[in-house]
Amino acid sequence: MRIDRIELFHVAMPLIYPWKTAYGEDVACHSVLCRLTSGSVHAWGESAPLTAPCYSPEWGGGIFQCAKEWLAPALLGREIPSGYALQEHLAVYKGNPFAKALLDTAWWNLQSRLTNTPLHRLLGATRGEVTVGADFGVMDSFDDLLTAIDGAVAARFPRVKLKFRPGWDIPMLTAVRKRFPDPVFHIDCNSGYRLDDLSLFQQIDEFRLAMIEQPLPHDDLLDHAQLQSKIRTPVCLDESVTHPRHVVQAIAQKSCQYVNVKPGRVGGLTNAVKIKNLCQQAGIPSWVGGMLESALGAGLCVSLAMLDNFTYPADIFPSSRFYHEDLCERPLELIRLADGTPGVKAEPTPEPHSGRLEKLCVERARLG
Repeated sequence: MRIDRIELFHVAMPLIYPWKTAYGEDVACHSVLCRLTSGSVHAWGESAPLTAPCYSPEWGGGIFQCAKEWLAPALLGREIPSGYALQEHLAVYKGNPFAKALLDTAWWNLQSRLTNTPLHRLLGATRGEVTVGADFGVMDSFDDLLTAIDGAVAARFPRVKLKFRPGWDIPMLTAVRKRFPDPVFHIDCNSGYRLDDLSLFQQIDEFRLAMIEQPLPHDDLLDHAQLQSKIRTPVCLDESVTHPRHVVQAIAQKSCQYVNVKPGRVGGLTNAVKIKNLCQQAGIPSWVGGMLESALGAGLCVSLAMLDNFTYPADIFPSSRFYHEDLCERPLELIRLADGTPGVKAEPTPEPHSGRLEKLCVERARLG
């Protein structure tokens, strides 16, 4: 396809409840949307690195500028026959996976429309629905958290993910396991700890968790390998994997037993599929995570999650979980799967509502 026009929109979407993690707190999700046009056909992509460079070195305002000044001009007017070709065109620019994902996801969505092929099929999926889990950040009290988990268990979510940080750690897990001895839980540390905290993680072994997600620094693989060798609970890498090369290194060093794959964090759907394939070949299960995206970005994650080897329930949420009103015309909603668990089904990726996009837009640019 030839890229004839690229439009960029930096938006700030207010959250219902502040999202608190080991790296800080977000009261709004800062995301960047891209509308890519080829001829008379257009499609959207989204990348949501959040407000500040705390989850990763990137942030909403930064990826908007990077895409506007460098990445989008590198693609404008060119024939881009594949996602791999797009990545090659952008490879001269070091890092910036969230900014690259903005254009990569839009390319895949546009290719889906141009070929009249559902996105999940275009990516290689053989199924049309997938189960999802529940996810809770740091809350104001244990009572609030336990009430929220009560709802998730009653709704038959197959697993629950809990944010974990200093001050919201072992006592929180103790309260949760006391109330809920049997359900599947895992914790997400968001790089909040160091290898010196080994004794803490050895205590965590007693809580029978499915995994510990990203316990150590965001750019580390070596210390994660040491930690994994000294604890029973599986380690899952998240922030440490921003490129397929990192998965190759993690596999070689035995840094983890799971990999969380977020299209934004790894540079787009092209790299996400490659990472999934590498994990599958190594016998490492993977699962799809989210970044509080609108129904647009979440819909892209839904299509990715349909692929084989994404076996652990995904972090994909209904729009009502975070937003009073989604940015898109059609919100993302969960369905009840045949086994009674909550899930999502493959649907065409929704588009932004023009009025809401105008209201929430912080800055915009148009090229071509």
